[in-house]
Amino acid sequence: MRLPAWIQRRRFATGLAITGLSLVTLAMTKAAEQRNWLSTPGSKEQPAEQLAEQLAPAPPDPKPCPAPATPDPLLGPRTKESGSWVGSSPVQTNLPIVVMAGHADSQGTASPGTPGYAVDQQNRPPMQPGIRDELFWNREVQAAVVSQGKARGLNIRSYTPPSITIANDNHPSTNWSKAKVFSERGEYVLEIHFDAYRPHGFGSGLIPVLANVRALNVVDESLAKAFGRFPRNFRGGLGGPRRGIGILEIAMLEPPLETKLRDPSTREQTVNCLAERVVNALVQGVS
Repeated sequence: MRLPAWIQRRRFATGLAITGLSLVTLAMTKAAEQRNWLSTPGSKEQPAEQLAEQLAPAPPDPKPCPAPATPDPLLGPRTKESGSWVGSSPVQTNLPIVVMAGHADSQGTASPGTPGYAVDQQNRPPMQPGIRDELFWNREVQAAVVSQGKARGLNIRSYTPPSITIANDNHPSTNWSKAKVFSERGEYVLEIHFDAYRPHGFGSGLIPVLANVRALNVVDESLAKAFGRFPRNFRGGLGGPRRGIGILEIAMLEPPLETKLRDPSTREQTVNCLAERVVNALVQGVS
């Protein structure tokens, strides 16, 4: 039986549509396969600079800090004015510690700190115009001690006076005035110093607070073991220890330590190693 012409035309059109749809599907499948073969989905071509960074060798790890020894390769000699005190009072593990930079408020006064051997004996320019080199390095070590101390879980912070020159020692914003307040409320106040070069300096060590301020504790003892101990009544009793400040003489500001501090290639490592000595002693003390 012969189908009518209109039915034949409809069957032909339907077949043509099915064939066309099949060809489109096949083409899309081939294209997807080609994309999968060329690259993984979502991948992006890396810039040349980023690829170079990934292929470049990793920077070398910093050299380990020198271990304590006698003579000490980092600090140099300890104080010759050795004290006989012992710190034994216990402290809480979360003891609040305040770190100050010595001479931070006394520039241009009678007590600005040592200029250091390089400036005084070698006519080198100061590290920062307007301040003594001791204050410059006191600040650097202060910042490193607080940063490392926080990283190691200490309850530690810094205090910096609002001006580098405060003529009145008893002004409420000086290190001395703030330290008296901090110490009376049970905080441990440590002031960073560098001693004068030889023959004027004595060497590294802790000058502890005076007997009428508080009992010496295990943090004082830990710092003394790490750096040395000055007599408790050193020079008749200094202004800082009278107000609750433990003065830590890091080392004499002279070669070879001063040379490493001034050399840009060894400066950061040297400051961090000095700070590590301080933080190690603080952690040991509160533990």
